[in-house]
Amino acid sequence: MPFDLVLRGGRVIDPSQKLDAVTDVAFAGGKVAMIGKELKVDAGTDVRDVSGYIVTPGLIDLHTHVYWGGTSLGIDAEEFCRTSGVTTAVDTGSAGPGNFVGFRKHVIEPSQVRILAYLHVSHAGIYGFSHRVMVGESEEMRLMNPIDAVAVAEANRDLIVGIKVRVGLHASGTSGIAPLDIALEVAGQVGMPLMAHIDHPPPSYEEVVARLRPGDVLTHAFRPFPNTATTAQGTVKKVVLDARERGVLFDIGHGKGSFAFRTARAMLANGFYPDTISSDVHALCIDGPAFDQVTTMSKFLCMGMPLPDVIAASTVNAAMALRRPELGSLKPGSVGDASLISIAQGQHDYVDAVGEHLIGDRKIVSEGVVIGGRWWHPKPSSKFKQIVG
Repeated sequence: MPFDLVLRGGRVIDPSQKLDAVTDVAFAGGKVAMIGKELKVDAGTDVRDVSGYIVTPGLIDLHTHVYWGGTSLGIDAEEFCRTSGVTTAVDTGSAGPGNFVGFRKHVIEPSQVRILAYLHVSHAGIYGFSHRVMVGESEEMRLMNPIDAVAVAEANRDLIVGIKVRVGLHASGTSGIAPLDIALEVAGQVGMPLMAHIDHPPPSYEEVVARLRPGDVLTHAFRPFPNTATTAQGTVKKVVLDARERGVLFDIGHGKGSFAFRTARAMLANGFYPDTISSDVHALCIDGPAFDQVTTMSKFLCMGMPLPDVIAASTVNAAMALRRPELGSLKPGSVGDASLISIAQGQHDYVDAVGEHLIGDRKIVSEGVVIGGRWWHPKPSSKFKQIVG
């Protein structure tokens, strides 16, 4: 089969194959076709010289809010993905069983980028999240809709990857942990993982983590005090270690208020890396402090997490959390998505959700993306012009 596209001479970092080498990547029929040096091409192949840049599997942002126009916190998925190197945006609970059909028809299906979703157990998802109105959808128990959530998840298994619930003082208020128990019941019924949001207590970090099952995801896992994963002595709480031992996954979900350098430093110092790095990008944090996926990744790079591990947390690890092994890899036969990044040296100012600043010496920059085996660059540029042979 002739190649549709070849990325020529980039540094290919693919943690799913433990690959870190300067080589070519070829795509055909919407999939990865071959990896190798100086691949032979024909006259119809789009060949891009990417020497000097890093080629990774298509970045997966496991926590986004992209129900643009349907919820007040939604951002435009295509614009976000173009600028942040993301090829798969996973919406986490923007829509519930009462409005998922609109999300699917008006946003997901027309999108050029892949959008997958965790379905909220609350009827209308996260409907009251803006600068002026902040209503915790999990506080109103009358909005819990487990029966319809099961039906909608079953009918949309091609797009729905799990069940979402938000608990904490701001999200579930006086209902406490009860919405989590309902969501767990739904997830068990449909055989899908759960993603749980946690904010201020009650409930406590310990109560939430103790309920999660193997394959479930705790997002906002490196959040600041209160409800943080670490002790006052800087160690990782035992309930967190026990949860990882049984297979619970820990996701960053930076967002507006859910990531602290202090927590992250303690977790990394204890050898506890996040399973997945995600931005939790939405309308209230896209202009800071989260900004985008590559900025969130950059923070971990600057705190000492090795680049291959940072990439793994945004590719193969996320794909495994989604139970979509065809994503997050450049193995031949995988979905033909790739991200091009560079590492900019210099002084870069990063800020967390509580206002602490970190001056880092590196920044991951999105340079372009391949989606479905086709070049899909963020803007007209002289970079990566088509070459012959």
